[in-house]
Amino acid sequence: MKEYEETTAFLGLWGPYQKIVFFLICSTALPNGLVVFSIVFLNGIPKHHCLIPEVNLTEEWRAAIIPIEVLNGKQELSRCSRYRLDVVLNLSAQGLNPGVDVNLTDVDQENCVDGWNYSKDIYQSTFVSEFNLVCKDQWKQPFTSSINFVGVLFGSFVSGQLSDRFGRKPVLFVTMAVQTIFSFVTIFSPSWTVLCILIFLASSGQIGNYVAGFVLGCEILSGNARVLFSSLGISLGFSIGYMILPLFAFFLRDWKSLQLGLAVPGLLYIPMWWMITESPRWLLSQGRAEEAEAILRNAAKKNKIEAPDVIFGDPKEVNIQAKQQYHIIDLIRTLHVRNTTFLLFLLWVTVATGYVGLSINTAQLHPNPYLSCFLSAVVEVPAYISSWLALQYISRRLSFVCILVVAGSSLYLIQLVPEGLSGVTIALEMLGKFAITAGATLVYAYTAEIYPTGLRNTGTAVCGSVSRMGSILSPFLLSLSVYYKFMPQLVLGTLAFVSLFTTLFMPETFKKPLPQCIEEMPKRKRFKCPFFTRKEVVLKESWL
Repeated sequence: MKEYEETTAFLGLWGPYQKIVFFLICSTALPNGLVVFSIVFLNGIPKHHCLIPEVNLTEEWRAAIIPIEVLNGKQELSRCSRYRLDVVLNLSAQGLNPGVDVNLTDVDQENCVDGWNYSKDIYQSTFVSEFNLVCKDQWKQPFTSSINFVGVLFGSFVSGQLSDRFGRKPVLFVTMAVQTIFSFVTIFSPSWTVLCILIFLASSGQIGNYVAGFVLGCEILSGNARVLFSSLGISLGFSIGYMILPLFAFFLRDWKSLQLGLAVPGLLYIPMWWMITESPRWLLSQGRAEEAEAILRNAAKKNKIEAPDVIFGDPKEVNIQAKQQYHIIDLIRTLHVRNTTFLLFLLWVTVATGYVGLSINTAQLHPNPYLSCFLSAVVEVPAYISSWLALQYISRRLSFVCILVVAGSSLYLIQLVPEGLSGVTIALEMLGKFAITAGATLVYAYTAEIYPTGLRNTGTAVCGSVSRMGSILSPFLLSLSVYYKFMPQLVLGTLAFVSLFTTLFMPETFKKPLPQCIEEMPKRKRFKCPFFTRKEVVLKESWL
């Protein structure tokens, strides 16, 4: 039997059918861009201090009742303590003035027993102000962000297997519905615990539809159209949503209003069920050759091309191919596939940890989080264009080498920037974000090119699931800056250089057809070390 792409070559690469598929599936990534980093605003920490109830205090004591603390070399009002209210009331009643008649260091302090007063300069309300995720409950704030990525981990793992079992199209739309419904229901959370459960469910749908849409597009499109889709098209769809996010957040500063605004766009995708087709590759791998052929004939009609009388040849040959079914265990069953999978795990963890960590951290680079979030989104556009060009003209391994060198170097250099040159620090971090974003785009396309059809969605989803471990830890990784200001950047830079070494052991997939079975998976070729002339240094395939 011929290769799938050779069999379907009569359709061409960029006809009306391919254009419809391209733009529709790219548009499904826009809600993902809106939602994925909305946690920056929904879970933002407004300035706060202890609430002072309406009691009979002089203006001097009301202004002095919150202690002054030094944080990062700056004096700020204490966030978690106040001078004892009963003592202050007594001193105020006696007509004594703070700092004049009374030494404040001698006055006892107490916790914020009456709650907190939250600044509304930036946010009207967030998860933090709604559920008081501060002081003794401060750990709940990064934990809430981590729960978001735990849901992404679960969605990556489950959606991949469901997609390989039930099809790309059903999983795409079901997970979009899950994201929309639970994003809306989150508004009615009565407690922090319920909020976390709903965030988990909504985020599991968010990543599920992105992975399913990505694989669906890669399997329907071929040649340069597939490269354009995987490296630029779907990524730009995501980036447009990401750039719109700070606009939504700026005008919807109450977290419930913002959550509602992020959920509504999902309803616009309902009509697409009748416009997007199932993957003919997947149908063929399931032995449903008649359905695959019907889709291709309809595509040929849209492209105004006459389809051949017989597309897939002898049905018996199709049935033989349909028996090539794979399960998640096949990712580690053979030595070659197992080692390739483990190397992909490390690469995915590196780009996911760096991407999430730098995206969240950019909100701390500028006093205006809406501006910094927009800059973080804008820098992704040249990153996607660069990855698209790399996928067309540069080998996959060389692309990753360049990306990881730039990312690691820029993050290491941040600590050398003088204190007063904050603009240089921002530029270096944005350069690191640029490189990591390009790597995140390439790793999706690279993984899809490595695994065969029956294992492609599961392989991509499992790699994504493993990478989410880094995403989950990213909010806590940023807290290492308490011990050393640039510790998060040093950790991310080290990960980049470790992954740089492992790319030397990865197979090359540049300009090769997508494999249909495990036997067709690309393998690492023998490597001749250019630094030796007498002897060849060979990386044996048994190492793989």
